[in-house]
Order: sequence, then structure tokens, then C-alpha cells
Amino acid sequence: MDRNNEKEDHVTSADPVPPTTPEQALDIVRDRFAEPKLPDGTPAELRVEEFDIGYLVYAVFPPVTDAAGRPQPAPPGGSKIVVSKETGETVTVPNYPTEAAIALYRRQRG
Repeated sequence: MDRNNEKEDHVTSADPVPPTTPEQALDIVRDRFAEPKLPDGTPAELRVEEFDIGYLVYAVFPPVTDAAGRPQPAPPGGSKIVVSKETGETVTVPNYPTEAAIALYRRQRG
């Protein structure tokens, strides 16, 4: 790929530049991880939460309901991805609420 024609804000694993925008963090995640899908096979929406030392990237899934339309608990499992602002490194964290996932990432970094 000719680097002169490369989009300036696009980051790939071949070009491990730390992200400076949420869009760059999203590009890193899309480049390194499989795209999450909804039950009908369409791509799930990805959201990015910026915080002081990184970006938390996660998929948004519609609420689960039973046949009568009553809300059901979300299926267990899943993960969110943190992209480091310092290095561009990606780390998975459990599918906790946003603040809890960020707090866990901070604790793991020591």
C-alpha cells in the first residue's frame, strides 16, 4: 500500500500508531477482531467510550424478550475491548457496565 495515499486517520495492525480519536480506536478494533453480528446476521452497532487512558469499544445488542414481549436477562458472556491511547494495544475485558469495565482495565494495568 502506498503510504502517501493512505487515509491519515486510519490505523491498521500493520501500522501500530496509538489512536488519537474514537474513530481511530474503532478502526483498530475492526482490523483486529471479528465483527459482532445480531441474531439476524446483520452487523451489530459498535460504540466507543473515550476515557483518560484509552477507548472502550463494545457492541450494542437489542434487548432480549420472551414470546409475550417481557424483557429477559441478556445472555451471559461477551467482552468489551479497550484500545490504549499510549500504545494502540488492545485488551479484552468482561462485558461489564462501562464504568466497571474501565475500572477493571485500570486495575489490570497496575
